[in-house]
Amino acid sequence: MFENITKSLIGAAALAVIGVTAHAADWRGWNIHVDGYPNTVAMDKFAELLADKTGGEITLQMFHGGTLGSQPDAVEQVRAGALEIGNFNLGPIGPIVAEANVVSLPFIFKDVPHMFRVLDSEGGAAIAAGMAAKGLTPLAWYDAGARSFYNGEKAINTPADVQGMKVRVMNNDLFTGMIAQLGGNPSPMAFAEVYQALKTGVVDGAENNWPSYESTGHFEVAGFYSLSQHLIIPECICVNTDAFNALSPEMQAAVSEAAQESALLQRELWAARELASREAVEAGGVVVNEIADKAPFQDAMGPVYEAYFETNPDLRPLVELIQATE
Repeated sequence: MFENITKSLIGAAALAVIGVTAHAADWRGWNIHVDGYPNTVAMDKFAELLADKTGGEITLQMFHGGTLGSQPDAVEQVRAGALEIGNFNLGPIGPIVAEANVVSLPFIFKDVPHMFRVLDSEGGAAIAAGMAAKGLTPLAWYDAGARSFYNGEKAINTPADVQGMKVRVMNNDLFTGMIAQLGGNPSPMAFAEVYQALKTGVVDGAENNWPSYESTGHFEVAGFYSLSQHLIIPECICVNTDAFNALSPEMQAAVSEAAQESALLQRELWAARELASREAVEAGGVVVNEIADKAPFQDAMGPVYEAYFETNPDLRPLVELIQATE
């Protein structure tokens, strides 16, 4: 009888521990993108892999389409632990994390493969450490392509073509400084407002990657797309630092592995979506132009870099490391 009571008590205790663990590991995640978008598919895959690799000890419920708020809101929710996971663009994280802001310096990356080589090396480790210190631990890097200028008036080939143009940018001093140095008028505004702003002439142009330009319908009201590729900014799967640090080393490895595998899927889907988006807008009549000489654009960014170094002198070595990475 004593043996049966003991077994019952042990079983009850085990169930109680499992119940607490399961409840504590019911994570929630944020993503701005819509159904079918490469990031959305990849984040759903991450949730599936997470449950599989942790034996169901960690589950993730994803909330897509920005249903839990804007990216700035969601960033603060993840930092505070109200959400555990977020798929974030590093652009708006820059004002919070100085190290992350380096990826928003115009023309800092030669191309997308160069960006991933940096992120997978010493430079990426420094960025990740800075983010973790602010409550956002990157688990994997997603591709967000290269951002280029588009407008409804003309092809952009030289900085002079930007002069006087009202251009929507994300809310970051580096982006507003970039447009100002090209002679334009930067107009930060929420992404959801851009289509109407372009249609009504509140702004003359904007800048973004192929899938965003196509999926939002911006190509319908801004039919000139100029391949400046001035910003190549990654996205991340970020986890609340305290939530991640509370896991065992084995669970941390499982979470990281799930994120890395989802990133491989996202990059594959992204490449296919970029091609499909470009083909779609060109079929819709968009005029696409290569910029033969980007040097004048790059040369104009000197004051933007120097202003950044004045505020962040300790990060000059990180910028130089990125630029030196082959």
